[in-house]
Amino acid sequence: MIEIQKTPIDGILILSNQIFYDDRGSFKKLLSKDMFDDLSLESCFMEMYYSVNKKNVIRGMHFQTPPFDHVKMVYVINGVILDVCLDLRHNSKTFGNYFSCTISGNDSNYLYISKGIAHGFASLADNTIVHYAQTSCYSKEHDQGVKYDSFGFDWNITNPIISQRDSAFPGFADSIKRILFL
Repeated sequence: MIEIQKTPIDGILILSNQIFYDDRGSFKKLLSKDMFDDLSLESCFMEMYYSVNKKNVIRGMHFQTPPFDHVKMVYVINGVILDVCLDLRHNSKTFGNYFSCTISGNDSNYLYISKGIAHGFASLADNTIVHYAQTSCYSKEHDQGVKYDSFGFDWNITNPIISQRDSAFPGFADSIKRILFL
C-alpha cells in the first residue's frame, strides 16, 4: 500500500511504498493503477526518462505549458538528489513558493508532482540515476523552464554543473510574465 505524505505545496506529494528484501536483493512497486485510482492520482504515464548524473549536476527547473503540461513522478534508482519543485500556478495560494526534499535510491520515497509545478534537482553523488514518468509527451513548443538560481532557493553547491539550455532559461520574475496560463 502506498503511503502519502503531504507537503506545504498542494499537488506535491511524497509517496512511499514498502521495499521487499531477500537473498536476491530488493523489490519495490512504484505504480499500481488501482492504488493510484483509489487515491485520485493520475496514473496514465505517457513517457518515461532517466538520467545518470555526476555529483553537483543541477537539472531544471523544467515544465511544459498546456495542453502538454503534465503530472510527473520522480524517483531515484541509485545515488541521492536534492529535489526542488516551484509552484507556477497563479491561482495557487503557494504561487512562487518552492519545496525541496532529499530522495535516495536507498529509501522508499518518491515524488508525485502536479501540473503547473516546475521541477529540478541537484545530484549529491556520482552516478545518481533519476527516473521520471510523465502524463504527457515531450513537446518542444511547450517545453519551458525557470532559471535555477532565480527564485530564492539555495542549492548549496559552489560550482554546479549546468547545461547551457538550463543556464539560459529566464529568471522567475521574467517567467511569470510568460506563464499566466497556469
